Amino acid sequence: MKPDTLNREERSYLASELRAYLDAELDVEIGNMDAEALIDMIGEKLGATYYNRGLKDAEALMSRKLDDISDELRTLEKDS
Repeated sequence: MKPDTLNREERSYLASELRAYLDAELDVEIGNMDAEALIDMIGEKLGATYYNRGLKDAEALMSRKLDDISDELRTLEKDS
């Protein structure tokens, strides 16, 4: 499966945020190209973990909602 890619605006925003964080918190200054390379590396190393967590969270939410629907359907049953 091909990894999702960021559009130009997302990359620019994240690079700016990363540069600001590194400068403010670690007193490290990097350029845009370095920031974008770091974003790529972080995405490669951590992306799947966060993606899979999101899938598990979505699955849990859907399971709860299906349980709610099942409960609602049972209330509609008629005595036979």
